[in-house]
Amino acid sequence: MDERTFGRSQQHASVVGLGTWQLGADWGDVDDKEALAVLEAAAESGVTFFDTADVYGDGRSEQTIATFLSTRPDLHVLVATKMGRRVDQIPENYVLDNFRAWNDRSRRNLGVDRIDLVQLHCPPTPVYSTDEVFDALDTLVEEERIAHYGVSVETCEEALTAIARPGVASVQIILNAFRMKPLREVLPAAQEAGVGIIARVPLASGLLSGKYTKDTVFPENDHRAYNRHGEAFDVGETFSGVDYTTGVEAAAEFTALTPEGYTPAQLALRWIIEQPGVTTVIPGARNPEQARANAAAAKLPLSQETLSAVRDLYDRRIKDQVENRW
Repeated sequence: MDERTFGRSQQHASVVGLGTWQLGADWGDVDDKEALAVLEAAAESGVTFFDTADVYGDGRSEQTIATFLSTRPDLHVLVATKMGRRVDQIPENYVLDNFRAWNDRSRRNLGVDRIDLVQLHCPPTPVYSTDEVFDALDTLVEEERIAHYGVSVETCEEALTAIARPGVASVQIILNAFRMKPLREVLPAAQEAGVGIIARVPLASGLLSGKYTKDTVFPENDHRAYNRHGEAFDVGETFSGVDYTTGVEAAAEFTALTPEGYTPAQLALRWIIEQPGVTTVIPGARNPEQARANAAAAKLPLSQETLSAVRDLYDRRIKDQVENRW
């Protein structure tokens, strides 16, 4: 699979990575054996970038990655984790002592002395403008606890503030066919600065897979049931912030645009890969078949006609719901 470079850090990532939130929690139950099989299928399909976080299953996702990689010393996988969601979301908690404690825990979970890439996990907005926060991250690099650091953001404004920080290697942001605002300013700014873009929630929490209807019922422990209105965390993380009924209707139109030989999910992923400035896209997978199908999107061609049709759908059905908030 093709790889792209995080310019500032010179780290490499496959254009399709693997998001591992679902291997920890919040997407229903995932068996340990199945989780390891997902990682194996992704790696065998050429995926060289795993994204996780210390709160995914309270560390379970990190530990599962460590278990898998311990059995495959032949693989060269860039592992990125995130930190900052284990405490109350106030700027005062984003300090060096906490960073060291969270980093110690993640290094134990991952079984490494130094983590490839650590990202602040959608912190409060003032954090991005606080010099002491980034001084503390620089200290983690100096102490060889982490190789590089980045941020995961909710809004385009947060992304632009982070890109202006000279030590930020990557920005992780929601980008998909139902969330296009980052294309206007964030991706061009990141390209110019040499900052990698990690595109998350690429399928709009599964909407863009075309599998769901207005009558679909999600398990109680699935965030698509319990966070539909932002009850637990930013509603933009669930269905990209799109009203579910609108999303299902728009997803049916999206499915109708799927070229022959594609699945709707592969169209959604390939659309992201086509956007200038994207380094890697990180779909999740609940089983090996999904992991392999996601990876296959890296090689599929896409016509300008289809790209234009996806943009038209967004402008007509989605834009007014999401652009004023994120």
